[in-house]
Amino acid sequence: MGGLCVLLLLSGCALWNDLFSEEEPIPAELMSEGLENFNDGKFQAATEIFQKIKDRYPYSKFAVTAELRMADSLYQMQLFDEAYDEYTEFEKLHPRNPDIPYALFQKGMCYFSRVKSIDRTQSFTHRAKEEFERLIKRFRRSPFAERARRKVRECYIRLAEHELYVGNFYFKMEKYGPAMQRYLYLIEHYPDVGQYYEALEKIKLCKEKLAETKDEEAMSWWGRLKSSVFN
Repeated sequence: MGGLCVLLLLSGCALWNDLFSEEEPIPAELMSEGLENFNDGKFQAATEIFQKIKDRYPYSKFAVTAELRMADSLYQMQLFDEAYDEYTEFEKLHPRNPDIPYALFQKGMCYFSRVKSIDRTQSFTHRAKEEFERLIKRFRRSPFAERARRKVRECYIRLAEHELYVGNFYFKMEKYGPAMQRYLYLIEHYPDVGQYYEALEKIKLCKEKLAETKDEEAMSWWGRLKSSVFN
């Protein structure tokens, strides 16, 4: 009987050891696995591992890196809203972290990556420009600020192209007043891009067309706009 008890006890110990023989991966091992998945393009798997680090080891030195890399994984999966939220959370939790300029740049990219063609509304372009300008203002000397300046330039060009497109659409429809309004907005807000001179030419044509129609109300409107913009 005693021998049977010993046998059962040993069997129970063996079963317990089998169940818990595998040790919990340490944060460093999880991080290595997550980065390997990220570099291999397995972004979903990487996201799950980075989330595990955040949940299980929130006070480890790898938790902060996991937060940022998780945002990067979401960005790579084109889950831009989710990625933006993660970068924002990173910014709030770690305002003095040296990776903040990068996080701010990526916040801008979450919008810039969704910029529409010039015949569509440019809300994402405006939001991207705002994020990039915020980065430039806060971290003027950062390498990411220089990259942001180039992106701001691209945003200005895209916005100018949109205004020119809409203006030309109204011009073709012989709606010269609305067309001129778009051209004037372009030269007032985006004077340093290539579309500026084309807009000036189109303004001249609009004025001629309005004069031909002898539309006194439209000409009066043009005079007021000309006075407010050019004087």
